[in-house]
Amino acid sequence: MLYPELISMNNAVFRCYMGWSAILVLKMFAMSLITGIWRFITLTFANQEDLMSPKLKVKFDDPNVERVRRAHRNDLENILPFFIVGLLYTLTNPSAFLAINLFRAVGIARIAHTLVYAVVVVPQPARALAFFVALLATVYMALQVVLAAAF
Repeated sequence: MLYPELISMNNAVFRCYMGWSAILVLKMFAMSLITGIWRFITLTFANQEDLMSPKLKVKFDDPNVERVRRAHRNDLENILPFFIVGLLYTLTNPSAFLAINLFRAVGIARIAHTLVYAVVVVPQPARALAFFVALLATVYMALQVVLAAAF
């Protein structure tokens, strides 16, 4: 049975999911901008038409650009599943306290992951901790969705 009140601004869990989802979308957009900024700083362009001077050549190997691109790809691999699982988890009518803190954990961990991977490089285990906090929270929500679906 679907409860329309679960996808409503009256539901604190849904509002929290919406808020953290929007923050994570903005964070992913920021990654595109950061990649572009690093491309201009290092004059590392992947397409011939982007070269600003005939003296420049297409390059794919700048470590700063590639680090940001890897962090962005990691976002795509982890945040997009959160969007789907988080919404489905909201539909299971979870405990507000638990759901809100899971959404916060994913959001904060993904932001921390970007900070320690692509902005201010911090040695391991900082990146791994941020990665696994978000991953485990998302996996927990996915398992709860599977259990609620009761195949």
